[in-house]
Amino acid sequence: MVVGGSGVDTVVRVDSLPVPLADSVSVGPIREWPGHTGGNVALGCRALGLDVKFLDYIGDDWTGGQVRERLTAGGVDFEVLISPAGTRRAVNLVDRTGRRMSFHDARDPDDLRMPRDFYLPHLRRARHVHLSLTNFARFLFDDIEALGVPVSTDLHDWDGLSDYHREFAFRSDLVFLSAAGAKERIASVMREILREGRAEAVIAMAGAGGSYLMTREGGRTPRPVPATPPPGPVVDSNGAGDAYVCGFLHGRLAGRGLEECARLGALAGAHACTAEGGEALIGPDALLADRV
Repeated sequence: MVVGGSGVDTVVRVDSLPVPLADSVSVGPIREWPGHTGGNVALGCRALGLDVKFLDYIGDDWTGGQVRERLTAGGVDFEVLISPAGTRRAVNLVDRTGRRMSFHDARDPDDLRMPRDFYLPHLRRARHVHLSLTNFARFLFDDIEALGVPVSTDLHDWDGLSDYHREFAFRSDLVFLSAAGAKERIASVMREILREGRAEAVIAMAGAGGSYLMTREGGRTPRPVPATPPPGPVVDSNGAGDAYVCGFLHGRLAGRGLEECARLGALAGAHACTAEGGEALIGPDALLADRV
C-alpha cells in the first residue's frame, strides 16, 4: 500500500543547470507527466508484479484527471479523496545529462487528514506500507504500528536537521533518502536514524555515485553499493530514486537480503533514467535477469 504523494510534473529541458539569469530562455518542448513520488512508487511496484493499493488526495481538476488516467493505465488500484486545494504540481528543470532541479508545489493544507475509516480497512490487508512525505501521512503511524505492518518512507533531500522529516525517519522500518541533502554529514545522519528510530536499514541514494546501505546490525560505516550502468543513454533522472525504492521493496517482499535489495534498487533506478518522466518502468524479468 502506498499513501500520498501523487501529482503532475511539468518538465522543462534546459542546456545546463543552473539556468542563466535572463528575461527569456528558449527551451525544447515542455512536457507534463503525472506521477510524483507516491505515484511513481505505486506504478513502479505494479510494473514489478506487486498488487498495489494507492491512497491519496487529489484535486477535482484537470491535473487530477491526468493522475487518475496514468495510474489506471498502469494497473494501480487508486482510491482517492478530493482535496479542496487541488492536485499537487511541480516544475522540473532537466539538463542535457538528465540532472534535474525541482520546484515542488505541495499545496496541501496543514490540517488535511485522511479519515481513519477510509484507510484502515486497506491497512489491515497490507503486507507493506510506503508513506510518502506528505503531512497527513504521518497520522497513520499509530495504526501501522498497532497492526505490526512494515513501513518504509523516502526522506528525499533531508539535511538531517529539519523537524518535519523526523517522525518519518524515526518511525519507519526502511528509510530511503538522498545523499545530496546532508552531503558530507550523510553518514552521521544515517547513524542517527538507526540510533533514534526503529529502522532496520537506511539507504542513501547518490545517483551516478551509487548508494550507501547502513543496517542496525552492520556497523557504523555505510556500505557502498555501486551504481548500475543504464541500459541506454541517460534521458531524465526524474523518478530514478522512486524506481530504486521499487526495486528494493520488490526484493525485500521476496525475502532477499538487504544488500541484494540495494543492488536491485540500483538496477531499477538506472533503468528509469532512460526515458522521460519516469516512463521507463522495469519489469520483474529484467530486474531479476542476472539474479538467482
